[in-house]
Amino acid sequence: MEKIGLDARWIVLGTDGRHMSLGRTSDPSPQEVAQAEIALRQQGLSGWLAVMKGGYYEKTAPSLMMVRPLSDPKQPFSEAVAFFLAKRETTLSAVA
Repeated sequence: MEKIGLDARWIVLGTDGRHMSLGRTSDPSPQEVAQAEIALRQQGLSGWLAVMKGGYYEKTAPSLMMVRPLSDPKQPFSEAVAFFLAKRETTLSAVA
């Protein structure tokens, strides 16, 4: 996998906008990606391996770039990004 910059991190983005980090200063191994996909599937979920550039709590919203699908998502990536951004706004409003 290609190295990403320090302002970016690998994430698993769920179809409902939830996310979890897989790594910031190093690329996830193929085994880590496979384990994430298995965990999604076991919970009846799906999503994408993606790169998030920018900070979650920064004033400017981070950008998300799809790398590959995990566990056969049925919704488009853009819909998951919209959910992610809405959840982020809710979180930021709660901590402001």
